[in-house]
Amino acid sequence: MWLTMSQRGWSVSKTCQTGKISTAEAAAQSHTARDAAVQTEQSKDAVQDVQQEVQVDYTGLLSFLQRVEDAVIKELNKNWKSHAFDGFEVNWTDQDETVLCLHSLSYPEAQDQNLQVTGVSWNATGSVIACSYGRLDNGDWSTEKSYVCTWNLDRRGLNPQHPDLVVDVPSSVMCLAFHPSQPSLIAGGLFSGELVVWDTSRTEDPVIWRTGMTDDTHTDPVYQVHWLPDTMHRNHARLLSVGTDGKILVWREERDGRLALAEGFAIMAQQIPRSTRLKKVAWGEAAVGVTSLSFSPFDAGVFVVGVEGGYCLRCCTSAQGPALPRPGGSVPLRAPAELAFSPHAGPVYSVSCSPFHRNLFLSCGTDGQVHLHSMLQTQPLFALQLSKKYLFCVCWSPVRPLVFAAASGEGEVHLFDLGRSTQKPTVSLKQSVSDCPVYCLEFNTKHTRLLAAGDAAGTVKVWQLSSDFTEQGPREKSHLEQLASEIMD
Repeated sequence: MWLTMSQRGWSVSKTCQTGKISTAEAAAQSHTARDAAVQTEQSKDAVQDVQQEVQVDYTGLLSFLQRVEDAVIKELNKNWKSHAFDGFEVNWTDQDETVLCLHSLSYPEAQDQNLQVTGVSWNATGSVIACSYGRLDNGDWSTEKSYVCTWNLDRRGLNPQHPDLVVDVPSSVMCLAFHPSQPSLIAGGLFSGELVVWDTSRTEDPVIWRTGMTDDTHTDPVYQVHWLPDTMHRNHARLLSVGTDGKILVWREERDGRLALAEGFAIMAQQIPRSTRLKKVAWGEAAVGVTSLSFSPFDAGVFVVGVEGGYCLRCCTSAQGPALPRPGGSVPLRAPAELAFSPHAGPVYSVSCSPFHRNLFLSCGTDGQVHLHSMLQTQPLFALQLSKKYLFCVCWSPVRPLVFAAASGEGEVHLFDLGRSTQKPTVSLKQSVSDCPVYCLEFNTKHTRLLAAGDAAGTVKVWQLSSDFTEQGPREKSHLEQLASEIMD
């Protein structure tokens, strides 16, 4: 109250204000100092009193510890052998319960041509995202110019509509994949049936290997490419491709810039095991078109393919049986199929082997369903109807055993946590307001909270997942094992 009066005095007379502030405020500050001194004396007394009261009976404490020693060691040994917290990692960061769209990336020139994002891939560092532009619907794909674009998300001043690199491609690019350990290498499969490998560190001419058009090249579009380790040459990798001509081909690098055929397989209608009921149409030409492939993380010789006939096949790279003769080709093709699983009601577009369970894999297709399969039986463990339209892609999380994502023809990205529900998505993300199909997905294995999704509008969205989808629970692997076992029984 007194300070308010002196402020009023300052507004009337400068000399009055100077006198009051210099004498009265100094007195108040002096009084505060005396209060602090009193508090200090009380604190010292209190500490001395506490110190005098604390007396430790060390003899009694030693006797107590000796009595309980055996019991404590027994319990510690039990805890040491417990698996209650297997797979659990402490996270000291703040929990984030929302899923956010971090980036919406596009190349306007590709969008002006109505090109679609046909594939997405993260590089070995996890900081660069690449997408392929092409067409997956009706159109004269073979003559359309298309593109491969990359963005470095760690770059300052990132422009979502200005890729760091744009590669012009004379044919529609149907799929692509970054090399697993060399961050600048990208492989792409074309509508023409060719394979091309680009080195993004070369700005002049990024093409370093290609198959060209030979008797060994696919005669139909290539729908998936996959890098394989080369067991003969540690510093090299081989490239696998699948196409709707029924071929699964493995390519090796040549010094002259060619990709030469090393070995190959073919899915022929007559080779499909008759262990499952197949409609007559499935024994026609449509049954052999291979659309997708996934290798088992537990056995490098086992892989699953999805085909246009609507079913999935378990295959083996060590198969020696010959496929039916086909004209041309420098390498005889083998028949890899071992088991056919109960089919979808339409073509299969995507398969994904679990990184946490050696026998489980997912599949999806034009019937709008996701099937969870065991490699040990033909019938699916369960089937989920997610969409009234197509499902184009499905993939397991690399860090959560019970989590997977699916891309729908209705423009949504569905995130599933089987620990919460086996009947409905935990979260459904709206990729675009126009409800255009989402064609491709890929989790980031380095920055595990990132998920990329590409759509028919020519946009790549980078989603940041919440901690719910990235932090593994204490018994999650056991839950997955139990889920598979219970349903099989």
